[in-house]
Amino acid sequence: MATTTMPQVGLGLWKIAKQDCAQTVYDAIKAGYRHLDSACDYGNEIEVGQGIAKAIADGLCSREELWITSKLWNTYHAPEHVQPALEKTLSDLGVDYLDLYLIHFPIAQAYVPIEERYPPEWFFDPEAENPSMKLAQVPLHKTWAAMEDLVDSSLVKNIGICNYNSALMHDLMTYARIKPYALQIESHPYNTQERLIAMTKAYGVEVTAFSPLGALSYLELDMAGADESVLTQPAVVAAAERLGKTPAQVVLRWNVQRGCSIIPKSTKLGRLKENIAIFDFALNDEEMAAISALNLDKRFNDPGHFCQAAFNTLHPIYD
Repeated sequence: MATTTMPQVGLGLWKIAKQDCAQTVYDAIKAGYRHLDSACDYGNEIEVGQGIAKAIADGLCSREELWITSKLWNTYHAPEHVQPALEKTLSDLGVDYLDLYLIHFPIAQAYVPIEERYPPEWFFDPEAENPSMKLAQVPLHKTWAAMEDLVDSSLVKNIGICNYNSALMHDLMTYARIKPYALQIESHPYNTQERLIAMTKAYGVEVTAFSPLGALSYLELDMAGADESVLTQPAVVAAAERLGKTPAQVVLRWNVQRGCSIIPKSTKLGRLKENIAIFDFALNDEEMAAISALNLDKRFNDPGHFCQAAFNTLHPIYD
């Protein structure tokens, strides 16, 4: 059966090493995943495509049963670069269309040709004495218009955005000829983003939460500390004990139950199965409220921090 709406649980492919990626994608599809969340910037789309191809060849699924998302990188925001960037992603993934293509960040950077460096990442010239980001004067409405052209050409079925704040969402909705299908944002119990989610849904736009388990995605990058895990919070532990589920399943269920899709990442088969097994139980109103009350407006993935720390460039996108 063809997938026409985004499945609520997908596999996030950020930070999955190339050598593990094809097998992880294959294992996830075999375990029941039909939603794969990829991006040019993750540097592993060829391997993702190998996993997809093997799963289809082995009869685990058809292409039509999968929901494949990818993202336009910052260096390809100029209208003339949007379709070539997509075509590179399609070639790497080994598919002829995407179900969803997202603007990865509301940050336009100077163009780096695909044949020169791919993925181009954040530095304009990594070999420079003091490398930094180089911005480009490309307004978001021009990038969006080029994204709309991809839908007209049937290269993508849906388009959307990542990492937009409420002001950018309001602005987008004033000029979009084709409305965004989804907004992808960091959201977990320490960063509930309730107003942004409510506003986005009021526009009829879906919300996908990345890093739905919070700090766990950032420990290996030294962007979070082990003491920042939400999984040891009493509200989470109590719900897990009542339901006979793991704390991670409780936190993932909390996000799904409030109407978001989620894209947790794992390379471990047991964890892949655990992360998708969240539809045979429900949190009660008190548990939902107690977990939401953990909010600290804490972002782990914030360009205002990491661009300065890692890329020698101050570039906040959130107030």
